Amino acid sequence: MARRLRPVEVDFVRAAPVRLVFAREITAPPQTVFRALAEDVPGWTQWFSAVTLARPTDDGAGREIRLKGGTRFAETILVAEEPEVYAYRVDETNTPGVRALAEEWRLTPAGAGTRVQWTFAADGTPVFRLVLELARAGLGRAFKDAVTALDRRLAR
Repeated sequence: MARRLRPVEVDFVRAAPVRLVFAREITAPPQTVFRALAEDVPGWTQWFSAVTLARPTDDGAGREIRLKGGTRFAETILVAEEPEVYAYRVDETNTPGVRALAEEWRLTPAGAGTRVQWTFAADGTPVFRLVLELARAGLGRAFKDAVTALDRRLAR
């Protein structure tokens, strides 16, 4: 059953009760990385191994995301400022305990490449918050693996 989450804006990324922030430098330039994030939504399945389905909705104003294990998200794009920021919030999910969720991808030049910073911002029940904190290392590995795979994909 889908749960409707509290609608949040991009400032939630900096004020959420739980914020997981990960960063990595890759060789692809910011414009190329931004296009892969914001314009090639179906391509996420090719580089983010947890994502099994990714498709734009509402003429590009939203996304439908499905993850391994059956987690589903209906999202609204909050910010798409090329080549610096891509952010979205989750409007509906089947994940128990979550009340609000937003993610931000911030891209900054790093030499000829890009520093990719991903912020996962959430609010939920105390149990949800604890589980998310315990999942920090796993989410960090997933981010590292995904961004590395994205960099390889963009180098082709």
